[in-house]
Amino acid sequence: MAKNDPYAALRYKEFNIFLIVRFAMVFAWSMQFVVIEWEVYSITKDPLSLGIIGLMEVIPAVSLALFAGHVVDQKEKRGLLLKCILGFSVISFGLFLLTWPKIIGEWPTDIVLYCIYFLVFLGGFVRAFLGPTIFSLFSLIVPKKVYPNAATWSSSVWQMGAVLGPALAGFSINWIGVHWSMCLIFGFSLIAFVNLLQIPKKPILNPKIGENVFKSLREGVRFVFSTKVILGAITLDMIAVLFGGAVALLPVFAQDILHVGSQGFGVLRAAPAVGALITMFTSAYFPLNKSAGMKLLGAIFGFGVCIIVFGLSTWFWVSVLALFLSGVFDGISMIIRQTILQLRTPDHMRGRVASVNSMFVGSSNELGAFESGLTARLMGTVTAVVFGGTMTLITVVTTGIVSPAFRKLDLRKDIEEHEKEE
Repeated sequence: MAKNDPYAALRYKEFNIFLIVRFAMVFAWSMQFVVIEWEVYSITKDPLSLGIIGLMEVIPAVSLALFAGHVVDQKEKRGLLLKCILGFSVISFGLFLLTWPKIIGEWPTDIVLYCIYFLVFLGGFVRAFLGPTIFSLFSLIVPKKVYPNAATWSSSVWQMGAVLGPALAGFSINWIGVHWSMCLIFGFSLIAFVNLLQIPKKPILNPKIGENVFKSLREGVRFVFSTKVILGAITLDMIAVLFGGAVALLPVFAQDILHVGSQGFGVLRAAPAVGALITMFTSAYFPLNKSAGMKLLGAIFGFGVCIIVFGLSTWFWVSVLALFLSGVFDGISMIIRQTILQLRTPDHMRGRVASVNSMFVGSSNELGAFESGLTARLMGTVTAVVFGGTMTLITVVTTGIVSPAFRKLDLRKDIEEHEKEE
């Protein structure tokens, strides 16, 4: 196989099926989150309610994250992922019923709102297992020598779902309403379930099956905190997502600041993911492994600048451009972080490491949404976004100064070692 083959991972049939499953789930989840954001803000007209959506999901996701990682390392991965998709399908179908116009018209507004929060809360339990399971199954489908290329394609598909899900959500709300938009989401979860059945069961590589759960969790946490490169990468990304969570306030910008309605909201929501998607397809031909540390620092710094510009803008297309460029930088960050995790994590610890990563990075999306909603209530929407971007810049500069080893990080040696193992 050619050393710089940009399609190396795509030559494995199971990996292509895996990409379809991942796309369908990311598409469904991101579309659902946007539809629920729109519905909740339409009901309450309160930016804090958008933060509460994130908080409802992040509480169970963080609470169960470490335990979920232990379970993933102990169980067969495909079967566990099937159960996660089934759980999401049940929740999306519940939201479909809850947004039925007859229920909206007859039930008290507060009851509808609390039921939405409850289903989002249940979704947090599913997400606690979903991320680590996908991360672990990934490593069982392709050989280690194509991990960097596979990580690029996997991240690209993630971003494609993140592009099309929010974009279609904005347009479908306008075309067919919230209720039938939820029906589309349920349909995509079924597509993921059916395709996953085509992948056979995979072996469990953990040699410590039946290990005490607390000992297992301690081992996973100790590994992450002792591996400075992994810890530094996920901490940086966590801070950027936590304080740069302007996306959570997009309904406010679309409705009250830029006055662009649901279609403009869809464009704003999709802009960052379009930028990230372009970055990821480009990186398949131009890998980011050389000087990865400096590239990661530079990408997150650029992300912070874009968030500040977006917060200050009162022109729709300037806002779209700022969000697009934030996605470009975020795409670079995501590829480098995923490559670090795949290359530096032992097979038997993937579930636990992915769980710690989800606590740091994945859940910071929801914590960032809550932080943005809360600071928007206290400071005003524009000030909250600018504050978040500024905190991101401060964090990147501080990390670059205090961690010269991270600045010098280069992943080419790791890739060469894995090629020798193959």
